[in-house]
Amino acid sequence: MQMLNWVDWTVLAITLVAIVAYGTLQTRGSKNVKDYLRGGNTSKWWTIGLSVMATQASAITFLSTPGQAFNDGMGFVQFYFGLPIAMIVICLVFIPLYHRLKVYTAYEFLENRFDLKTRTLAAILFLIQRGLAAGITIFAPAIILSVVLGWDLLTLNIAIGLLVIIYTVSGGTRAVNVTQKHQMVVIFIGMLVAFFIIVSKLPEDITFTKALEIAGASGKMEVLDFSFSLDNRYTFWSGIIGGTFLMLSYFGTDQSQVQRYLSGKSVREMQLGLIFNGLLKIPMQFFILLVGVMVFVFYQFNEAPVNFNPTATEMMLQSDYAEDYKKLQEEQSQIFRDKQKIIEAYNTSGKPETAAFITAANAANDDIRKEARVLIDKASLKMDMKIESNDKDYVFIHFILNNLPRGLIGLLLAVILSAAMSSTASELNALGSTTTMDLYKRNVSEKTEQQMVKTSRWFTFLWGIIAIGVACIANLFENLIQLVNIIGSIFYGNILGIFLLAFFFKFVKGNAVFIAALITQVLIIALYFLNEYEYINLPFLWLNFVGCTIVICIACLLQSLLKNEKPTAT
Repeated sequence: MQMLNWVDWTVLAITLVAIVAYGTLQTRGSKNVKDYLRGGNTSKWWTIGLSVMATQASAITFLSTPGQAFNDGMGFVQFYFGLPIAMIVICLVFIPLYHRLKVYTAYEFLENRFDLKTRTLAAILFLIQRGLAAGITIFAPAIILSVVLGWDLLTLNIAIGLLVIIYTVSGGTRAVNVTQKHQMVVIFIGMLVAFFIIVSKLPEDITFTKALEIAGASGKMEVLDFSFSLDNRYTFWSGIIGGTFLMLSYFGTDQSQVQRYLSGKSVREMQLGLIFNGLLKIPMQFFILLVGVMVFVFYQFNEAPVNFNPTATEMMLQSDYAEDYKKLQEEQSQIFRDKQKIIEAYNTSGKPETAAFITAANAANDDIRKEARVLIDKASLKMDMKIESNDKDYVFIHFILNNLPRGLIGLLLAVILSAAMSSTASELNALGSTTTMDLYKRNVSEKTEQQMVKTSRWFTFLWGIIAIGVACIANLFENLIQLVNIIGSIFYGNILGIFLLAFFFKFVKGNAVFIAALITQVLIIALYFLNEYEYINLPFLWLNFVGCTIVICIACLLQSLLKNEKPTAT
């Protein structure tokens, strides 16, 4: 695997330093809470839209999504089908209410509607899940640089985390918004360049249309799945139902997103920003998945490693299982040679029965890769080393480092690191503001504006340190992008249910909601682990719908038993 040269380092360094410096210099010196936490309410709709997209599109998106498509195809895009529905609901219900109440955080509304303990509970649930997610968004790019530089993950986690802390603590919400706008420009340019480079590196007789046919023959272009089977994690129905509830909670109640559009100049600017995000997000995810599919097609004509994690391969060749691993490499090479003949026949004839042979060859190759992962796990256990065998998150970075020209490698790394910085900055900004406004301010005597800004800076810094700590102890899951969504799904349904009770169930009061939320959170965590140990079959995306439904039902039932409770302010 080739290392970076001075051209790549120059492109990478100039891009990242320019973004951080610009965000810090343009937004330094916020004097009051409104400026620091809501950006002075000066953001235009395009800034809001790009900032919202950048918050969601972390390094995990550009690191894991191509690997997801490489392994499983385009079906993951169904996860986002509920996004436009959620955007419409939020624009009509959430935004006008937040703007009218002039809240700094989404959870302030819950105290007005219910009581302080319900506000505090919702804020704490947010802090837990978003604090974990912030650590993962730091961990993702650290994986990349550990491969590129050969540095240990601990050093990289600390370095990346501190870089983000600098401009987030310095400039607050406006610094995050300003930098994210430029980061998204870098991201769009980088991914477009990567796509055209991949297509250009295919054999001369393989056009883009032919590449799509080969991907389709391999089962990678199956976008829609209308089955009702819970065995399929991503279907049209899970995306429309579970995805809608997840996106409603994420964009409507998660402070890392709410804070992005609360900085808007007006309700109209906020709404236009979210509609912009809703229209662009699905095509963007489709395109990123298509990049992963094109990487898959590329490796139909260029031999891939048995495992894309170079550290794992290096360890295996020095372990007691080296001969077994070399045998798997030889078997994969033979499958690759046979597949070349099959693909050539398919290109010539185009017969459907030939496509079946391509599918069979890829299935055999997948079996080899599974055997390699088992061997890597055995070797790492025997050698008492934590080496990750699951290589989905290494696929795209392996392609970048081995196939892109000098300079473009630095640009693509800048894309992934920019995404990491933008998403992590949003999360730290939201964690700091939620801790300040929902926990600290409600439990201390009145402070001046300057003291509140200072306190918010310190809480943002503290959450940055906590996120670095989480990153340092994180390990790869099945896939990083799935891990983030799983963490969110465990909490989001419950939080969304609390807000929907506040909006639409006026007879339900604070005590009933608070008790229902506690019960629901325990039940959802239990359901997740029951599914993990295969006692039940409930894909994580459905936890959003189930959690929301449970908390509403329990709260309504409890309220009927607490008829004598005094009404709370609305």
